[in-house]
Amino acid sequence: MEFKNIIGNTEIKEYLMKNVKQKNILHSYLFLGTAGIGKLLIAKAFAKNILCLGNNEDDCNCKSCMCFDGLNHPDFYCINEEGDTIKVETIRNLTEKVIEKPIVSNKKVYIINDCEKMTKEAQNCLLKTLEEPPEFAIIILISSNENVILNTIKSRCMSVKFKNIDDIELLKYAKEILGYQEVSENLLKSFYGSIGKAIKLKDSKEKYDEIDKFVSNLSKKDIIDIMIDGKIIYDKENIYDILDYITVCLYAKFNENEKNIYCIKYVNECADRLRTNSNFDMTIDNLLFKMWEELNENSNRC
Repeated sequence: MEFKNIIGNTEIKEYLMKNVKQKNILHSYLFLGTAGIGKLLIAKAFAKNILCLGNNEDDCNCKSCMCFDGLNHPDFYCINEEGDTIKVETIRNLTEKVIEKPIVSNKKVYIINDCEKMTKEAQNCLLKTLEEPPEFAIIILISSNENVILNTIKSRCMSVKFKNIDDIELLKYAKEILGYQEVSENLLKSFYGSIGKAIKLKDSKEKYDEIDKFVSNLSKKDIIDIMIDGKIIYDKENIYDILDYITVCLYAKFNENEKNIYCIKYVNECADRLRTNSNFDMTIDNLLFKMWEELNENSNRC
C-alpha cells in the first residue's frame, strides 16, 4: 500500500514522509483517531518506507519493498488480533523479538493495532521497551480510544491525531470504489468519516433505508404498526450501529419536530441498558414505545 492510494489525512502522510526523507524517525508513535479512517493503512505505508533500501519511490523494487509487498518481511511485525484483549503473552513475545537485529533492512517496525485492547499487564510489559528501545526499532501504536491507554505509555510516544475523512472524499470513495449506487444524506452522516464504517454498512444498505422510513413513520402510524415495522431493528449483532443510525435520522428531523431530541435521549438510554446486559427484546420494545409516545402524545415540556 502506497501513501498515494490512501484517501484522507494528507498532512499526516506528508509529515511522515518528511520524517523518512530527513531520516528523522522516532522510536515510538501513537496514531489516534476514529476507527476505520485509515490509520492502519497509513502505518503500514509508513513502515514500508522506513524499511525501504531504495529511494522511497513508488513501486520500488528493492529487496525490502518486495518482501513487504509479498507479506513476508522479516523486519516487520503487526499485532492485529481479533477478540477483546491483547494479552501480556503477545506483548512479551514482541519485547523478546524487538532486541534481535534487522535481517533485510536497517530498521525493524512493529505495529500494535487497536492497542487499547492491551491489558494493563500487557501495557506495563511494553513500557520498558518504549523507555529503552533498540536504536533500530520503531513501534507504532494505533488506537481509537486513548482513554484506556496508560499515561506512561502515551508520554513515551509521539501522538499523531488523525481527522475523519471529508464527506466529499468519502462519498466519492463509496460510489467509485465500494460500489454504492446512491448514498442518502443520513447514511453518509452515519459513516462518521470512516471508510471502515462505509464498508461495514454496504451490505445492509437496503435495511438502513427501511430504518430511515421507519423513523419517518414514528409520528404517522399507530403503535401496533410501529411495533410490527420496528422488528427490523431487532438485530443483536448490529444493534449499536442501528441505534447510531436511528440517532442520525432523528437529528435530521429535529427541525420538523423538536420532540425528536427526547427520542435521541431514549436511544442513548437503550444503548446503555443493552451494555449492562438488560433483556434485549424488552429493551427494544420499551424504546419503540417511548419514541412513539413522545411523538404522538401531547407534551407539557417547556
